[in-house]
Amino acid sequence: MTDLDPIRWMREFASLVDENADRLTELDAAIGDADHGSNMRRGTAAVVAAFDEAAPTDPAAALKQAGMVLIRSVGGASGPLYGTFFLRAAAACGENALGTADFAKVFRAGLDGVVARGKAEAGDKTMFDALAPAADALDEGLTAGADLGDALDAAVAAAEAGCAATIPMQARKGRASYLGERSVGHQDPGATSAVLLVRAARGAVR
Repeated sequence: MTDLDPIRWMREFASLVDENADRLTELDAAIGDADHGSNMRRGTAAVVAAFDEAAPTDPAAALKQAGMVLIRSVGGASGPLYGTFFLRAAAACGENALGTADFAKVFRAGLDGVVARGKAEAGDKTMFDALAPAADALDEGLTAGADLGDALDAAVAAAEAGCAATIPMQARKGRASYLGERSVGHQDPGATSAVLLVRAARGAVR
């Protein structure tokens, strides 16, 4: 039985963000403030530092701490959105390690938090366009009795496809929406970092 440790998830996320920070900033320079990479790098590094200082003893506490640190540390819209994702995930999390059923529930709760906070829908050219397909893939994997690793493989593929689908979209939310038709032809940076979040979950499965 495989499961997922939230602290390892966040460490993997921080590592992937660090590796891809320049790319995230490049994408954000085209349709945003050119700071998504630096903001996410700062925030995820702060989460890891907080874990190093005092590691939470249960999954819910780890997710809650991550959410609170991200809200404090990440600038722009990303801090509240990612922070809310993890705070809602924490509220749906029990005391045990996250198996397939638990993680699907926790991830869905996080997505619902992003929707409540950002009011995004499919096709708005946001992180939702990557997170929602990933959540659906996790639910489908759970229904089919898939192992968490296999369910996350499907979730990564779904997130990547959803992210790529943002390229031809016209942004309807956030700063990118101010560009109107000029936002078409650019991959959304938030959807791109959301893919890294799902990839990190896959890397954290033991």
